Amino acid sequence: MAQPYTIGIIGATGAVGRDLLELLVDRGFPAKEIRLFASARSKGKIISYKGVEYTVDETKEAIFDDLDLALFSAGSSLTKAMGWEAAKRGCVVIDNSSAFRQDERAPLIVPEINPEAAEQHSGLIANPNCSTIVALMGIYPLHREFGLKRMIASTYQAVSGAGQAGMEELVSQTKAWAAGEPLPRPDAFKHQIFDNIIPHVDVFQDSGYTKEEMKMALESRKIMSLPELRVSTTCVRVPVMRAHSVSLQAEFEKPVSVARAREVVAAFEGAELVDEPADNVYPMPMNYTRRIPCGVGRIRKDLVLDNGLALFVSGDQIWKGAALNAVQIAELLVARGWVN
Repeated sequence: MAQPYTIGIIGATGAVGRDLLELLVDRGFPAKEIRLFASARSKGKIISYKGVEYTVDETKEAIFDDLDLALFSAGSSLTKAMGWEAAKRGCVVIDNSSAFRQDERAPLIVPEINPEAAEQHSGLIANPNCSTIVALMGIYPLHREFGLKRMIASTYQAVSGAGQAGMEELVSQTKAWAAGEPLPRPDAFKHQIFDNIIPHVDVFQDSGYTKEEMKMALESRKIMSLPELRVSTTCVRVPVMRAHSVSLQAEFEKPVSVARAREVVAAFEGAELVDEPADNVYPMPMNYTRRIPCGVGRIRKDLVLDNGLALFVSGDQIWKGAALNAVQIAELLVARGWVN
């Protein structure tokens, strides 16, 4: 059995931070102590889980002297300020933000896809973007079989991607509509999210694509070691509370077979084949909230791309898209002895 580790959750009061705590406990991570950290205004707050009370402390550089592992989920600014400092102090950082995903010093890890890359860490490992992870749970097994050449993605991203504020905004607008009252003005999103979809996630770039859309291309290339991979993405926010979905069209180097595609998806750890359209069975976000695997279905030959397949994937963006993937990385490091 792995030795017990002291592990810290940075950003413990947020939606991802709370699920990090639950997953560490429920999955039996070998921790002699789990410590929670957040901003100064949350210092002293008590978070309880399964009968244990955890007191939130303030995030300061000195805390990393006493931690073996730190799971960061507090945004890019804090990671940029403290991530590498934590690593210098002997603490291995697993970061949920976008701060260092394209940094050559930081491996970008999905344990089912590129676990060996984690061995080369220099004290900081990046967790990919939520929609990228969910998409790759469907695409990667097909890449291994047929050789991915390019892909087109359209995301259907839950409001949980905007954190607690996004979820509360959908709830408040829904309640107001049900009561026949004026809907609260948008705050977490640029427009009303209730009874609407918003084709805008993150900041627009000069290319016309958003940062979120470019993450799908840049991160997929790095994770799968496909530097020439061509990707075009449109990211859309939808009034779903939790779990992202992605519609994918992919072109491959080799001739494709739908039957074989279903076989390799079904055999891939982290994916669950849900593909019986004649019986109205296919992936839906409501069925993948707080689920470990991502659902993959609607697999069919694409009518536009050569050697192409079209498919649909749903997965919990707070779990596999963030907290679960981070915990799985921590479990990988412990199992392989890659913690300092």
